[in-house]
Amino acid sequence: QVQLVESGGGSVQAGGSLRLSCVAYGMTFSSHSMAWFRQPPGKERELVAAITWTGSSTHYSDSVKGRFTISRDNARNTVYLQMNSLKPEDTAVYYCAADLSYAVIAGRDQSRIDYWGQGTQVTVSS
Repeated sequence: QVQLVESGGGSVQAGGSLRLSCVAYGMTFSSHSMAWFRQPPGKERELVAAITWTGSSTHYSDSVKGRFTISRDNARNTVYLQMNSLKPEDTAVYYCAADLSYAVIAGRDQSRIDYWGQGTQVTVSS
């Protein structure tokens, strides 16, 4: 049974940093592309960042480019999201996701993504 377990969320003041982690269980982690999504209060879930199974390619939404960094450690079955210069508009539930296809995980149709974590709350105060 596949499980994606996120951690590292919390409350921080604007300008601060957080590092999210997502550990994968029950799947061949090194074969899967990974991504972080977020869902702000009252809004739809959106892609934040994605990374290929090798880590050689990444994608970021315009709203986080230059502030967030996605990375992975295949030996630890873990994907990370380093979030710097946080803003109140970054407040959201952050979800980890996995799929064998990078095109799927970085694409527009989230319903096609194979696996999701349960989410971790990030709150940024001004």
